Amino acid sequence: MSDSTLSSRTVLVTGATSGIGYETARQLAERGATVLLHGRTAEDTRAAADALIATAGIEADQLCTYAADFTHLDEVDTLAHKVVAEHPHLDVLVNNAGMAAPERHTVTADGNEIAFQVNFLAHYLLTCLLEPALTSDPGGRVVNVSSSLHRTASISWADPNRARRYSRLAAYAQSQLALTVFAADPRVTAVSVHPGVCDTALLSLYAHEGVTPAEGAGHVVRLCDPAVEIVNGAYYDRAERVEPAPAAREDRTVKRLNRLADLLVGRTA
Repeated sequence: MSDSTLSSRTVLVTGATSGIGYETARQLAERGATVLLHGRTAEDTRAAADALIATAGIEADQLCTYAADFTHLDEVDTLAHKVVAEHPHLDVLVNNAGMAAPERHTVTADGNEIAFQVNFLAHYLLTCLLEPALTSDPGGRVVNVSSSLHRTASISWADPNRARRYSRLAAYAQSQLALTVFAADPRVTAVSVHPGVCDTALLSLYAHEGVTPAEGAGHVVRLCDPAVEIVNGAYYDRAERVEPAPAAREDRTVKRLNRLADLLVGRTA
């Protein structure tokens, strides 16, 4: 099953303990990649690694596990420093971890609306901190697992936490638009992909039935392959490259989002 283009690659997958993240990790490891699995807790992540070894026949030395709760930005910071120290050369970062926004407006200890932080801000911070490892060799890339719902969204610049008018769908869509806009940031080559409506924990946001997580993961894995050429900021709907929402093509919006994100994650330029 091993595929030579991935056998020497090191890939970090966030949210790798279930759904598309787990299937993405499995397919990458089956094709010979070294996969860094991220999960919310050490127990969850270890269990995912054990399951891959037991059921998919993955070699234990192909997997490394990392834990960080994305509702705490200091844990993201610790995760990034640990990864850079142990894997100074990272070929791909798959920003997959995600959550549906809760029914009620919820703010993290860092002061951010929870879906905006988990789905976007944590990944923004992680990507910025992993930049030295991703750019240590030409060809490093970031794959953001986004959503077609980004098209319905707007970024509430004056109130990104949506404290004044909260709707869980609007909050979720805003986080996906931010992730899609962020792919156009020039620091690291990045793309976004809508993996299709899959039967995962997020299904209720979309429909009553979806394709298997394995099918959705296939579209993510394809974009991790260095043999697949990508253009920075490109957006894919499953296997097809399509135009993202207009905001994701505006330099002004990309810069404005970076300024907002830097402020919210406490990064000083």
